[in-house]
Amino acid sequence: MKLVGVDVGGTFTDLIITDTATQMIAIHKVPTTPDDPSIGVTDGIVALCKRNGIDPGTVDHIFHGTTIATNAVLEYKGSVAGMITTEGYRDIIHIGRHQRPENYSIMQDIPWQARPLVQRRHRLTVSERLTPPKGEVLKVLDEEAVRRAARELKAAGVQSIAVCFLFSYIDPRHEERARDIILEEFPEAFVTTSAQVAPQFREFERFTTAAMNAFIGPKVHTYVNHFEARLAGAGIKADLHIMASNGGVATASTVADVPVVTLLSGPAAGVLGGAWAAALSNRQRIITFDVGGTSADIGIVIEGRTSEATARDTWIGGYPVLVPMIDIHTIGAGGGSIAHVDGGGAFRVGPMSAGSQPGPACYARGGNRPTVTDANLVLGRLEKDNFLGGEMTLDEAAAHRVISELAKQVKLDKLEAAEGVITILNSNMANAIRAKTVQKGLDPRNFALVAFGGAGPLHGAEVAAALNIPEVVIPPHPGITSAAGLLTTDIKYDQIKTEFQVKGSVDLAKVSVDFAQLEALLVKQFAADGIARADVTLQRFGDLRYVGQGYELRVPFPASKLDAASLERAWTAFHEQHKQEYGHFFVDSPIEIVNIRVTGIGGMPKIGKPEVKAGASVEGALVKRGQSAFRVNGLLGTYDTAYYRRELLPLETLVAGPAIILQRDTTTVVPPGWSAEADKGGNLILRADRKA
Repeated sequence: MKLVGVDVGGTFTDLIITDTATQMIAIHKVPTTPDDPSIGVTDGIVALCKRNGIDPGTVDHIFHGTTIATNAVLEYKGSVAGMITTEGYRDIIHIGRHQRPENYSIMQDIPWQARPLVQRRHRLTVSERLTPPKGEVLKVLDEEAVRRAARELKAAGVQSIAVCFLFSYIDPRHEERARDIILEEFPEAFVTTSAQVAPQFREFERFTTAAMNAFIGPKVHTYVNHFEARLAGAGIKADLHIMASNGGVATASTVADVPVVTLLSGPAAGVLGGAWAAALSNRQRIITFDVGGTSADIGIVIEGRTSEATARDTWIGGYPVLVPMIDIHTIGAGGGSIAHVDGGGAFRVGPMSAGSQPGPACYARGGNRPTVTDANLVLGRLEKDNFLGGEMTLDEAAAHRVISELAKQVKLDKLEAAEGVITILNSNMANAIRAKTVQKGLDPRNFALVAFGGAGPLHGAEVAAALNIPEVVIPPHPGITSAAGLLTTDIKYDQIKTEFQVKGSVDLAKVSVDFAQLEALLVKQFAADGIARADVTLQRFGDLRYVGQGYELRVPFPASKLDAASLERAWTAFHEQHKQEYGHFFVDSPIEIVNIRVTGIGGMPKIGKPEVKAGASVEGALVKRGQSAFRVNGLLGTYDTAYYRRELLPLETLVAGPAIILQRDTTTVVPPGWSAEADKGGNLILRADRKA
């Protein structure tokens, strides 16, 4: 079976193909086509297949990580969206909650107010009301008011509509009826209901999630349909699956209807790819460090398990989003990050990026601002004739020119300015890792750093040194690791229901029935995807908190019948998790089941272990000797440096730094005081010399 993984980044589109029968693995990298990413993706798949003598029509599955939804939010380039909501709640998505992003700032940016997903003039109300806890009808839905609202929004030029009623998480009947009426009056509209995307309490977050789905919906829906048509036009008949934020893939039709599930599509694939690579070398406690051209994504994997973000942590572009997401921290730091002097005279790097067009100055595509890639080239950490395996030659003179201009601004010499760019970027990335580890009670010294992406191996050792992380794992194909991660996962869907039941008075029969209903919905969803019940695994969870707390922790629930004994084990697991998260727990405090949820997993074919190629000797891998610059013990200097081809390095043989290890999809920097070793799993392991 032939599988293709495609991850679209801000600068490059990464592709990997594997044949599960022969374990063949091949990679390719093409520039991203920002105006229409499907062009670069399709052309890249065709080129990858032809380079390896494969008929594109024989590919069975394509797994795709996309940034369409994410970029629409971050760039505020979505559709004109409307909202129909319960009378009196028109401004929920503007008011938000009493928490402010920055408690003590009077100048802070509040995205949902400064950049509303739905403009106020497009938010209309209708009479309806259900009452908790059972959803009895207090006010019947005013269907004629819904019709008038649909017509008004259509006349206003709205492209999509979110239906957000106050208690629809208890019973979605009013929202579903309103959706049907809207489609009768406005059949071309993209319609979202809040119960469809986030059937749980917290109306601000639920309404915002629905508004987000409406805001990005038409763009993603168009992209998916366009991409499928382009694949068909290229003779590619493969099933298309798209990476979701929860670490699984979804069918194209699911994503076209609920695109909000793809907001962390690419970064989620990176975490999975990092975990896959680390497992090849038996590393189970890792920090994934995915640095591309525009951003750096940080994830944590412990004993092979990724952590899922809680409701208080699921934010995209400053907006709260109630969809399951792998816990990932993203900052604007990458190879294309622009070095500049801000209005206050401070030397900064990022978050602005040169992207793929025009790109860094050394790409010779019209870029004229200094970037991290330019700084690495000036420092001798990139080999101009071996970029992308020699397919692209870097313009060294252009890099020196823009870094020299920066040096004049910051009053440093050229090498100091270039090294300053790297130091600032590394500090920013180290701080991001501290936020995911130290601030959560995790000691980074007990983890390995898995560095990948086009720029991760360039910076991994120095970032690890800043955090006293003892070793860095460089995957077999670092620049393609996110694409490889797409080939390690399964179809994954989630269903959730709000319960609000307190320890000591839990209605076990109701909870059991509710779990069974969620499982039935998932089985039906998988059946629509052509996956039999026997191939589906169902996992139960509960979102628990102490009564009075603001947020919950997710605890596994037993798959078997729920009884008093199994519930007691869930309480105990919650206490233990609370202690791990916050450093304490309250054994006598009542616990509340806020939500129950079921995750369904449908098995998909996966990438195998890569073939490990090795050379005979270190000398045989040597490309050249040259000069590169590093700061050691506070002093910046140039060092004699060996440049090696990675695929020619022998196994289990130390290569002392400073060294530059070249391969097609990235460059690995081994600083002075570090060494590198190619292991039998196919990874490069970088270690700090404890004597250094």
